[in-house]
Amino acid sequence: MPDLEMWGGIECTVVRLRDRFRNQVAETGHCDRLDDLDRIAALGIRTLRYPILWETIAPDDPDSCDWRWHDARLARLKTLGIRVIAGLLHHGSGPRYTDLLDPAFPHLLAIHAARVAQRYPWIELFTPVNEPLTTARLSCLYGHWYPHASDEHSFLRALLNQCGATILAMQAIRDITPSAQLVQTEDVGKVFSTPRLRYQADFENARRWLSLDLLCGEVDPHHTLYDFMRDNGIDAAVLERLEDNPCPPDIIGANHYLTSERYLHPRTDAFPAEFSGGNGRDRYADVEAVRMPLPAVQLGPAARLAELWARYRRPIAITEVHHGCTREEQLRWLIEVWNAAAEIRRRGADIRAVTVWSMLGAVDWNSLLIRDDGCYEPGAFDARSEPPRLTALGRAVESLAREGRFEHPVVVNSPGWWHRPERLYHPPTRRRMAPPTAVRRPLLVVSNDAEWWRVCRNAADVRGLAMAAVNWSDPDAEAPDRLRSVLKALQPWAVVATRAGLEQAASDVRLHELALACDALSIQLLIYDSNGTRDDSGDGQQRQSTYPGDGGTAARPSQAWTDPTLVVCAGRKYFDDALDLLIDGEHGFWCPTSRGLQRRDEAAAKDDGRNLAAG
Repeated sequence: MPDLEMWGGIECTVVRLRDRFRNQVAETGHCDRLDDLDRIAALGIRTLRYPILWETIAPDDPDSCDWRWHDARLARLKTLGIRVIAGLLHHGSGPRYTDLLDPAFPHLLAIHAARVAQRYPWIELFTPVNEPLTTARLSCLYGHWYPHASDEHSFLRALLNQCGATILAMQAIRDITPSAQLVQTEDVGKVFSTPRLRYQADFENARRWLSLDLLCGEVDPHHTLYDFMRDNGIDAAVLERLEDNPCPPDIIGANHYLTSERYLHPRTDAFPAEFSGGNGRDRYADVEAVRMPLPAVQLGPAARLAELWARYRRPIAITEVHHGCTREEQLRWLIEVWNAAAEIRRRGADIRAVTVWSMLGAVDWNSLLIRDDGCYEPGAFDARSEPPRLTALGRAVESLAREGRFEHPVVVNSPGWWHRPERLYHPPTRRRMAPPTAVRRPLLVVSNDAEWWRVCRNAADVRGLAMAAVNWSDPDAEAPDRLRSVLKALQPWAVVATRAGLEQAASDVRLHELALACDALSIQLLIYDSNGTRDDSGDGQQRQSTYPGDGGTAARPSQAWTDPTLVVCAGRKYFDDALDLLIDGEHGFWCPTSRGLQRRDEAAAKDDGRNLAAG
C-alpha cells in the first residue's frame, strides 16, 4: 500500500437550532480568510475535507444559488494542488425549505449535488451527508438539533432519508463525473455495559453500523435490526429499495473520539447526574468507557478500526481526529490514532489516511453547539490570533505529513489522561496519581513562592507532565555557571520561572541570567508574572509591567527577553493557557484579552468581536 497519508479538514458544521442556524466556518473566522488555505497547504496537506454546503449556497430558494465564496476558495485549492473531499451536508437538516423528515429531502439534495459536480468537475471525492447515523440520533432521537424530534420512528426516517439522499446524490454526481468516489463518514464507537444491561449494549452495537449497512445494501429481512425497523413504522418497500440500489462507500471515513465509546451502568447515583438516562425498561448511567476499568485492548482507535475492517473489508480513512483539551493531550491523542492506523495497516487492513479535522479549531462543541458559550478549542491553528497561529498540533501535522513521525517530550514522557489511573470515576485510591518521575526531560520550575509551587505541581499532575524544581535561594541558582550546570544535568524540555518572592532588582538580574542560560542550551523559557498586568478576577484592568524592555523603569538588558523567551503577564488562572503557548514554542510578550492570551501587539489592536472564547 502507499504510505499512510495525513489529511486535513475544516470544521464546517451548519446546524439548525429551532429557527436559528450556526455555522462553524463563520464562528472560527474562516469565512473571511482565503489565505487559511495557503497555511494548510504549507503544512504538506494534499487532501482536504472541505464544505460546499447546501445551506450556504441555496439557503432560501433551491433555484437561487450563490457560488461566489466557494468559487474563490475551490479555485485556490485547485491552484495549490490540494485534492478536495467535498462535503454537501454536515450535521445539517438542509436549508429552511426542507428537513431530515421531508420526503422530498433526498431529491432536493441530489439536485444540489448535481450542481456541485457540474460547477467543479475536477472534484472526484464526495461526502454528500456527513455522519448520517449520528446526525439522525442527535436531531431526531435526542432532539438536540432541528427538527428536534425524539422518537425511534423519526430517528429511522431521518436515517433512511439521509442514506437515500446519499445514493441519489452519488448517482447524480456520477452522471457528470463517472470517476467520482463516495467517502462515507460515520462515528465509530462501541458500547460496553454491566451484565444486566448487556441487551441494551448489544442493540446499540448493532445500530452503530446501520448507516453503512444500508448503503452497502445489507439490510434485508435477516438483518439484526430489520424487525426493529418494521416495528417502528418503516415500510418494507423502503428497505427493499435501498437493498436493491446499494451505494457502498469507496472509502469508509471512520470518525472516532474519546467519547465515542460508552459504558452503561445501572447505578445512576454513582455518576454525575447529566449521564442519567434510560430506555423505558431500565434506568442507567451512560458514561465514557475510558473512565471505567476496562481492559485497554478493548478500547481505542486500534480496536475500532480492526472491527470496521473485519466487517466491511473496504478502504478506510480516519476522517476526524480532534481532542478538545490541553495541548499535550491533543498531541498524545493524534499520535495514538496515527500509531493505531499504522498498526492496523501492518495487520493487513487498507487504511489510507489520518485526518486532523479541526485545522482551525471549533466553537462550542462541548455542548453540541446548543449553548452559545464561545468555548473555542484550537486545532492545528489557533484562530483567536490574527492571522491564525500555528500550534504544536500543527507542527505535528506537518511532521507526520512530510516524514510520517513526530516527537515531543510531552508526548513520550507520559500517556494521555485516558490511560492514567486518575481518569477513573471510581479509582482504587482517591490520591491523585502523579506522572512517572523517571523521564528524560522534565519541566523545570524556578521560583521562591510556595503558592507557585502548588499551582505548577497541580497543573503538571493534571496534564501528566513530569516536573523538577529549583528554588531561587538555592546556591545552584545564584551563580550563572552553576545554573547552567543544573540545566545541563536535568535537561528539561522547558523552564517556567517567576519573579515571585524576589525583590524587583534581583529578579531582573536572575531572570536575565536564566534567559541567557536557556538560550545557550536551546531550552524553552516561560517567564510568568502573576504580580501585575491583570488580576485573577479578569476585570480587564491593564497595569504597568516592569519587565526590561517592556515599558518599565529598568533598562532592557538583552534581546534574550523577547527572543526566544516567552513572557506572560497575567493572573494565575491563565497558567494552563501559558503552558499551551510554551508547548507551541511561542515567544514574546503575552497578556490577557477577551480572546484569551494574545501577543502584546495583537492585544493592543481593536477586538473584532468574533465569538471566540477567552482561554
